[in-house]
Amino acid sequence: MKNNRLFKILYYVLEKGKVTANELAEKYEVSVRTIYRDIDVISSAGIPIYATQGKGGGIEISDDFVLRKSLLSGEEQEQILIALKGLEGTSKEYENELLTKLSALFKMKNTNWIEVDFDSWQGNKAYGELFRDIKSAIINKNIVKFRYFSSSKEETYREVKPVRLLFKSWDWYVYGFCLLRNDFRYFKLSRIKAFETCSESFDDQFDSIVLPREVKTEDTVAVKLKFDKTVAFRVYDEMAEHAAEDKDGNLCAEIELPNNDNLYRYILSFGDAVEVLEPENVRKQMREMTTKMAKKYIT
Repeated sequence: MKNNRLFKILYYVLEKGKVTANELAEKYEVSVRTIYRDIDVISSAGIPIYATQGKGGGIEISDDFVLRKSLLSGEEQEQILIALKGLEGTSKEYENELLTKLSALFKMKNTNWIEVDFDSWQGNKAYGELFRDIKSAIINKNIVKFRYFSSSKEETYREVKPVRLLFKSWDWYVYGFCLLRNDFRYFKLSRIKAFETCSESFDDQFDSIVLPREVKTEDTVAVKLKFDKTVAFRVYDEMAEHAAEDKDGNLCAEIELPNNDNLYRYILSFGDAVEVLEPENVRKQMREMTTKMAKKYIT
């Protein structure tokens, strides 16, 4: 509690420039004597804070003091500003103001070397509104409900206690306790429809929960694929660590894919720029599927 008060005093004095001990004592509901002891503790930490007596006196911090000199290294400042840039990309209402304040506090002018934007190129406003609604539900601990379209072609109605928002591999997910499945689940925001925040709240304490970084998947199969160099951009986007170029500039990759219909949908998404090399049963299935597809276009 004391350490928290010390930091608040430090930030308050930095913001105001000069304050009185009585003002601080009233604000933090402690005695004036306690405030002077706190000032001594802050000063002993190497922060040039001091008190002057008489008319026009008060508690202040040296004008040339920069927060980084005592508490944060230059690298730590950069990390904070980068994190705030990420938050700014999700909500420009408050984080942008905080970013400006901290940049001034750190006396760092060059903060425009990185830009973070999680919005799609299509400028989908509904997606941003959904993000903000879920964020609000997490903070206020409101149960949410929505229709969800899973990759297994199933459409379900869900009621969820939302815990966290997670950005992973180009997409936003909400992690929460699903009342339908009676277990924790990830839900991809782009597959959520008819979202609604319920008036009903929950008391569960999820603050310390650790999110699983890998989603449990169904049975998978190892496939070896050969890609034309015209789709190299997708290969490098989606499977860079598994891809290798041949002498003609084409790419080969061995990856694990779901052993279900999604396997073939994914392969077909590359059109004629991909060939299945292994295993033979997947290659055979692709041959049969493409033959059926070709028949639909034969007149």
